[in-house]
Amino acid sequence: LQRAAAWFEHGEMVLSALFYQSRCTRNDVLTFLMFQLFINNEWQDAVSGKTFPTINPASGEVICQVAEADEADVEKAVKAASNAFRLGSPWRRMDASHRGLLLNRLADAIERDAAYLAELETLDNGKPYAVAYAVDLPTVVKCLRYYAGWADKWEGKTIPIDGDYFCYTRHEPVGVCGQIIPWNFPLLMQAWKLGPALATGNTVVMKVAEQTPLTALYVASLIKEVGFPEGVVNILPGMGPTAGAAIARHMDVDKVAFTGSTEVGHLIQQASGSSNLKKVTLELGGKSPNIILSDADMEYAVEQSHFALFFNQGQCCCAGSRTYVQADVYDEFVERSVERAKKRVVGDPFDLKTEQGPQIDQEQFNKILGYISSGKREGAKLMCGGGIAADRGYFIQPTVFGDVQDNMTIAREEIFGPVMQILKFKTLEEVVTRANDTKYGLAAAVFTKDIDKANYVSSGLRAGTVWINCYDVFGAQAPFGGYKASGVGRELGQYGLDNYTEVKTVNTVPIKNLFSALVVCLLHTSLPLCTVLSAAVFPPKNDKKAKFLLFSTKKFNLQNA
Repeated sequence: LQRAAAWFEHGEMVLSALFYQSRCTRNDVLTFLMFQLFINNEWQDAVSGKTFPTINPASGEVICQVAEADEADVEKAVKAASNAFRLGSPWRRMDASHRGLLLNRLADAIERDAAYLAELETLDNGKPYAVAYAVDLPTVVKCLRYYAGWADKWEGKTIPIDGDYFCYTRHEPVGVCGQIIPWNFPLLMQAWKLGPALATGNTVVMKVAEQTPLTALYVASLIKEVGFPEGVVNILPGMGPTAGAAIARHMDVDKVAFTGSTEVGHLIQQASGSSNLKKVTLELGGKSPNIILSDADMEYAVEQSHFALFFNQGQCCCAGSRTYVQADVYDEFVERSVERAKKRVVGDPFDLKTEQGPQIDQEQFNKILGYISSGKREGAKLMCGGGIAADRGYFIQPTVFGDVQDNMTIAREEIFGPVMQILKFKTLEEVVTRANDTKYGLAAAVFTKDIDKANYVSSGLRAGTVWINCYDVFGAQAPFGGYKASGVGRELGQYGLDNYTEVKTVNTVPIKNLFSALVVCLLHTSLPLCTVLSAAVFPPKNDKKAKFLLFSTKKFNLQNA
């Protein structure tokens, strides 16, 4: 994720050329985009005819109107996905290696159109273009290529059970997967969900965030272009309480994968329990501790902590939003962090110098300002920022609070914005206890030159990911997910495939072992039942075996008369 910094220093001329070409050849960024629902490889209006506006967060202006899916549209999409998953369909008959080929082709198409997709992402989401192009797009491509490689390598096992039987397992696709993705990383979250689902042979009904539907719709056009069969992937822009809820409770949806707030995660779980007990994976909120020990490289720790909180406008579920600093370096760390925050460039996300763009929408903008007011009201010391950063759009100043206490609202609740909270601690035992005193457990970090201290802290933290002397280091190969209220299951890596498969156990007996297997059956179960079943399924092929069966049955009956 730190690749963007290198672009600012070394790649600006190259990036500028790509950006200029994108802006000139696609001066109307919406020309190449459909604004309807993508169902069964076709563009369709919503059944209700409804649309909703998607907003440019940098200006507050409407970009365009997009079709709004609701329950009726979900029904159509699920039927299309179910038909695509039926036994004998082109998708079910397709070689696993060809599924991988299609995923690689999708990665190729996204890579080809990376400049355009980055521009579209910036327009709809507000993140800096340099970050969208240099961070998000390469990560999307790598994720799809990683899972393309897994498509024909997800193998079962042979198991040595008792008797003359051959036992093996198969990994089979779950079926129709409902996927609900958030607005903070629209392209990346789409890839995280589609990659493992398609590699393992499932079909997908995806509800994209109403704040950021545009890149998902463009990717839908690429899905059709590269040759995915009808109904395999269906993309629905819509609202959570209507389209999202309809997916979560649908009786023909076999699995739901959701990324978003913990509150909505509870609703997804409840919908599964009250419908068909569909499989659920949840990647939810966090309040991640970032621990700075007194022996850490101060300059490096300050820069990494700044990145951990402010990256993506602070709109990261794993943001280092509780910065614990050891007492003897606390004052220096706060001073340096304030200096760095004041230098952060906030502005037009299409300006290649911009580090921080706008928040996603008016609701999030108001929520963050409310948390800043709460911090001041509860006694935290506002060191810098705390206000609006522009006269239009949803820009907020990079904000740093010092003297934060564990019981303050800003230290307990997920802010999801550019608000840094710095807390003081004395001992390792103390900070591990305090860091774990939260309902969340998504991520954490520790900065120190002492590997023993690093291992002590990382072992004690209740979090799904712990970074040592770094932050936000991700790879498609490494699993990601949370403890406690931060989620259920894991995404990415080989572990991410588990969520999209059912394990089937198959027991068989080789033909040459049928007779000996039958003897085992006679010795361990009810003889008459075994005899009848075996005679019906495997009729004796010679007189000797038939006489043995008849003799054994009579003997059993005499003994039990």
